[in-house]
Amino acid sequence: MAWNTERTKELLLAAATAEFSARGLAGARVDRIAAAAGVNKERIYQYFGKKDELFDAVLAAEMIRVMTEVPITGEGPAAFGEYAGRLFDRHTTDGVLPRLLFWEGLERGGETVSRATRSDHCTVKVAQVLDVLPGIDRTDAADLLITVITLCDGWPVLPQVDTLLAGNGADRTTRRRAFIVRTATLLAGALLADVQAAPANALG
Repeated sequence: MAWNTERTKELLLAAATAEFSARGLAGARVDRIAAAAGVNKERIYQYFGKKDELFDAVLAAEMIRVMTEVPITGEGPAAFGEYAGRLFDRHTTDGVLPRLLFWEGLERGGETVSRATRSDHCTVKVAQVLDVLPGIDRTDAADLLITVITLCDGWPVLPQVDTLLAGNGADRTTRRRAFIVRTATLLAGALLADVQAAPANALG
């Protein structure tokens, strides 16, 4: 029977995603990944190269998947706030990408992986913000997006801090979501207000 290369790659990526998310790059083990996927570890080296390169592939695939599943659509501050809520929901259901990104930051610092692929998708994401909030500066759009990503990514990664500061009431997730949506909406509205006030300010 012919070897199903694509299926093997899928199994390895799924196993590697779980392993890296739980243990990071340094703590992950190729043997465990291969065992979880049910294949020989030599397949990892054959298809992905070294462990670092497998981590790169996992992170790029997960980032692209989440960006595709949670687009920024509509127009105006409320639409951007709604995006923040959907991203929060996505990470509440599946916190894999936030954990991978935090591991990357801790273990690699400013060194990014799969730079071309990830950079292209980040450019698309900033462009979506500009479409939703027409007229704002591109740097402001990037900062706004970074702010919301940081707020949403921190939720599944820093549960202990949240509990210490806000407690663990039954409505905690709902309240946190509402706060993030409100924050994103207010920030987006402030940026648009600055744009709308600019002509008047220029006239003195």
